Amino acid sequence: MMRLPARSIAVLRLSAAALTLIAVGATFFSTASRATINPFNFFGFFTIQSNLLAAAALSATAVLVLLGRTAPAWLVLARAATTAYMIVVGLVYNTLLVGLPGGVELPWANTVLHVVFPVYCLLDWALVADRGPLPWRRLWVVLVYPVLWCAVVLVRGATDGWVPYPFLNPVTGYGSVLLYVLLIAVAVITAGAAVFGLSRLRPVTVRSEPVRTRG
Repeated sequence: MMRLPARSIAVLRLSAAALTLIAVGATFFSTASRATINPFNFFGFFTIQSNLLAAAALSATAVLVLLGRTAPAWLVLARAATTAYMIVVGLVYNTLLVGLPGGVELPWANTVLHVVFPVYCLLDWALVADRGPLPWRRLWVVLVYPVLWCAVVLVRGATDGWVPYPFLNPVTGYGSVLLYVLLIAVAVITAGAAVFGLSRLRPVTVRSEPVRTRG
């Protein structure tokens, strides 16, 4: 089994997170250069928020390694949750939305946010041995952010009329919206269960120097 130094993994994580931030920033400024853009709308998309949250979790983990400190249990759990979100982003886009109009307009940034970073997050979680088995009783944590996101979207849709995705627009009927919210919850909890399950497997090809978690 190949063993990679923990610091090398940390640098790789920071590089992946930086590429993602560059993709988000490039998309924002590219859009702003052609039309007036509302930051609250731009950063209201699940894809953008999930990429930023995953980049933050990976960066925090990497910085702790470079500082010679251990990753707390809450950070490992946060990385598990954001990995689940990125799985959902990648699967939904590449199975249902690829080729459709809308979304990220810069082709390279679109690829980073919907393909490269989701795949990286999954591989990093599956192959790097710096997380132990996560208790199933904590699985509910992966739903916290999506529930809050849906709540904010529904409030905005009912007040200022803006929604990131047409299927969440209240004008289509709250029965339809509720159905899609439930589907989002099922997708997220399924991805979360897969991530929690992977935490019980030993990496098969790549392993960093162990980083113990506390808490």
